[in-house]
Amino acid sequence: MKLFIFALSVLAFGFVCSASAADIAKGRAKAIQCQACHGMDGIAKIPEAPNLAGQNEDYLVKALKDFKSGARQNDMMSVVAKPLSDDDIANFAAFYHSLGR
Repeated sequence: MKLFIFALSVLAFGFVCSASAADIAKGRAKAIQCQACHGMDGIAKIPEAPNLAGQNEDYLVKALKDFKSGARQNDMMSVVAKPLSDDDIANFAAFYHSLGR
C-alpha cells in the first residue's frame, strides 16, 4: 500500500511540474513587445527600464503579477501587464532568465 501511495505521489508531482513548465520559445516570441524598453537580449534600451537578462524567474513572475494586480505601479508596465495570462508571465520569466546562461 505504501508503494502504491508513493507511486501516485510521484506521478502527481510529475504532472504538476510538467503542466506548469514555462516555455522559453513562447516567451521569446511574445517578448517582441518588450524589446523597445528591455531589449530582446534583456539589456535595457532606455535608462528607466531594468535589465532583465538572467533575472531570477520567481522575481520576474512576482513583479509582473504585481504590475497586473496593481500592487506595483508603473505607468507603462501596469498597462502592459494587465492582459497577460499566468502562462504568458511564466514564459516571459523563463525567457529572460535564460538569457543569463
